[in-house]
Amino acid sequence: MNFTIGTKNNSRAIFVLFLTVFIDLLGFGIILPILPLYAEQFGAKPNEATLLVAIYSLMQFLFAPLWGKFSDRYGRRPILLLTLFGSVIAYAGLGFANSLWILFIARSLAGIMAGNIATAQAYIADITTPVNRARGMGIIGAAFGLGFILGPAIGGILIGSDRDNANFHLPSLFAAGLSLLALLCALILLPESLNSETKAKIRAHRYRQRRLNLLQLSQRPQFCLLAGIYFFVTFAVASMDSTLALWSKQQLNWGPQQTSYLFAFMGIVSTIIQGGLIGFLKKYFGEIKLLILGILGLGSGLLLIGFSQSLILLLVATTLVAWGISVSQPILNSMISQMTAPEEQGQILGIASSCSALARIAGPTWAGLSFMKFGSSAPFLSGFLVMLIALTLSLRVTKSASEPNTEHIA
Repeated sequence: MNFTIGTKNNSRAIFVLFLTVFIDLLGFGIILPILPLYAEQFGAKPNEATLLVAIYSLMQFLFAPLWGKFSDRYGRRPILLLTLFGSVIAYAGLGFANSLWILFIARSLAGIMAGNIATAQAYIADITTPVNRARGMGIIGAAFGLGFILGPAIGGILIGSDRDNANFHLPSLFAAGLSLLALLCALILLPESLNSETKAKIRAHRYRQRRLNLLQLSQRPQFCLLAGIYFFVTFAVASMDSTLALWSKQQLNWGPQQTSYLFAFMGIVSTIIQGGLIGFLKKYFGEIKLLILGILGLGSGLLLIGFSQSLILLLVATTLVAWGISVSQPILNSMISQMTAPEEQGQILGIASSCSALARIAGPTWAGLSFMKFGSSAPFLSGFLVMLIALTLSLRVTKSASEPNTEHIA
């Protein structure tokens, strides 16, 4: 049986998937704000601290397409379980780290196992129709938002208020326990989303076409545009994520607790938008206009961060950033999914996830270098320039990009 949003079985599956992703993202939200400062405890320079963020994404870039293919072949549920188990090991390694190279190993393993989000998106695509897919993707986005409300807040509490004697080990071990809980939820409660009909289409498609290549993807111009926008949006966000703690320490004399609370504030804004407003906004503006508005908000927020010298201005800036992220990312996922045939969902979303991961390699790498060479505001100002490129690309996206299955692989 192929479920759609509104049926009893599908509503239960979406709730369990939401719970699983939320718990896992809660752990991720605990770690992200404090990671650069954690690296500094072992003598890392700013460019080395941001490389700790980039190494995670490098491994994700290499392995995300494999998880997408495996989820098409073996089902979504086994891949979710395997990657969640890997997250438990990675967070535990982070918690017991006693040197910088162990931090890099733990984050590398976490990146290898970071196939759960793309798989969750493919799961949503399996059980939704093109009409309500943005809502389904918004539910995953809400799990992100809630994870980034409670995660950084919990991390800020666990790490303590003393910036000179922060406890970086306890938040990491707590995150490991959360990933274990997410694993148990998925193991006990989450059913498989791929039905026999879709699996048969996938097998038939694999027999005709073993893999996607660059020539075939170049024949899908709207997908290439959306993937390019996805890259630039993620580049800007990753630059901010990897240096915001370092910037706030230098500009505002903040410790990890205050930075964690700022990330929690952005999570609140994201949850309000993705959990309650995304459907209304999509109907009112349409996906393409809403995407443009999200890009404008994100770029404006990054520009303001670069000039922020007060808490009020910083809150305005991060509100705009949270708006941009909350709107643009689920809309991009929805549009990419809608133009993709059911038997290609896992692979195409895996490729999109790889574009995002590639940006999360380049973004923190550039952010660390520019932070050291041009000053603490350079990552945010360069992020604004990158968003101008994304805006230019978004103006070339046509209405056909938001219509179901409009581009196929020959």
